[in-house]
Amino acid sequence: MTDAAPAGGSSLPADAPPIATLSTGLVRGATDGRIDRFLGIPYAEPPVGSRRFRAPEPAAAWTGVRDATAFAATAPQSPYGGGLEKYLPTVDVPGDEVLSVNVWTPGGREPGAALPVLVFVHGGALTRGTAALPAYDGTTFASAGIVYVSIQYRLGQEGFAVLEDVPPNLGVLDQEAALRWVRREIGAFGGDPARVTVMGHSAGANTVTALLALPHAKELFDQAILQSGPLVAQPAKRAGRMSREIARRLGVGATRAGFASVPAADLVAQQTAISAGASPLGRGPSVALTIGGDAVPRNPLDALVAGAGRDIPVLIGSTIDEYRLWFVPTGVVDRVSRATLALARLASRVPARVVRAHRARRPDATPGEVLGEVVTDVLLRAPITRFADSRVAGPAATWVYEFRWPSPVDRLRAAHGMELGFVFDRLDTPDAIALGGADAPQALATAMHGSWTSFVVRGDPGWERWSARRPVQAFDAEGGHIDYAPRQDELDGLPAR
Repeated sequence: MTDAAPAGGSSLPADAPPIATLSTGLVRGATDGRIDRFLGIPYAEPPVGSRRFRAPEPAAAWTGVRDATAFAATAPQSPYGGGLEKYLPTVDVPGDEVLSVNVWTPGGREPGAALPVLVFVHGGALTRGTAALPAYDGTTFASAGIVYVSIQYRLGQEGFAVLEDVPPNLGVLDQEAALRWVRREIGAFGGDPARVTVMGHSAGANTVTALLALPHAKELFDQAILQSGPLVAQPAKRAGRMSREIARRLGVGATRAGFASVPAADLVAQQTAISAGASPLGRGPSVALTIGGDAVPRNPLDALVAGAGRDIPVLIGSTIDEYRLWFVPTGVVDRVSRATLALARLASRVPARVVRAHRARRPDATPGEVLGEVVTDVLLRAPITRFADSRVAGPAATWVYEFRWPSPVDRLRAAHGMELGFVFDRLDTPDAIALGGADAPQALATAMHGSWTSFVVRGDPGWERWSARRPVQAFDAEGGHIDYAPRQDELDGLPAR
């Protein structure tokens, strides 16, 4: 991983690979002349052996120059299945150094540059995902004068098991450690440690929400972007169902010793098998944030509504057809009957008038589509509105968006994750094409990427901030426009989550 450092005082050729000096040692990246890229830098020690199921430990120093031209190991996980594998790719990099960061920064920057920083936290239901996916490449943000960082963290049982003698939410503790690394080290890449925006998508937005709710959130970042992520965590008893079932199946205790005696791949296999047998409506055991411990001491949405994080600017939103990524490929959208819809409504304590409002707006919708809309309201749209409303009189602004461009691929429309290719302005990646096809509108990518860049650089995405009028920036094929309180009749009366 390392070789000898250059002799003290010697100068490097102008076209030499870039070298950055960290508190732990030197790292050598790669450059194309415009963008310098450093991959696979450890921010914590590998979470294996005696460090398994323990809080992250700072990375040890190294001698010589560490090669930083390849992604580090991906967290143990299984590929997507059930039809999702067509749209959600998996990258497998073997090894133990899961706790790593990757940095893209403008090449040829001035000495002492202090550029704004964007830190990205990937999604994947807390069980899958990696920063190594082509869609998460930071070149477009670095081209806009931003130092872009992507992080990796523990997933599944390694990061979110609920065990008797293990800190809950280890994956969130990993992210906190990574953000502290950014504050400490990003100056070596031309970044300003006092101008850090963190951006999470899906489960990554869920974990960033938990960080935003912490009393010390401002120690970690200065702004937040939350894309299509739940704002809540589960009580330990409910969140621990997956770990307890795995322990039962393997005949081990739901403890550090019990789970540490099982290879990571076996825990992944059991978790995958249990998830495959769960209800498509999410009633079975799952991997979730757990209320309790240092990382998530309180349900995040409750803490935020009570005032946590109000001094941190937030950009937040979702897609208009979130549910279709799960309901369409799996066939759930076509299997749900009116009776199933009625039972699901009663179980979720959703008033009948909410379902009537959905049907009135979508007279041709199937029961599965109506159920999907209600699920999206309950899990995302209503909590986002409640969160934003709680911040109207606060010191920091909130901006809300909704992505509405309907993909022509396989009835997905504006499904979960569809906005990522536009936000990153990377519509030509295999990840983006799988969801949006080969002819997605570049004008929309230009608009969204420009808004996200403006928020990171200037603290304002360029549209009306949230107020009592509830302005939502709607991104569609024409770009963007403001809608005020869209579909409020569908959200009114939903129980607080």
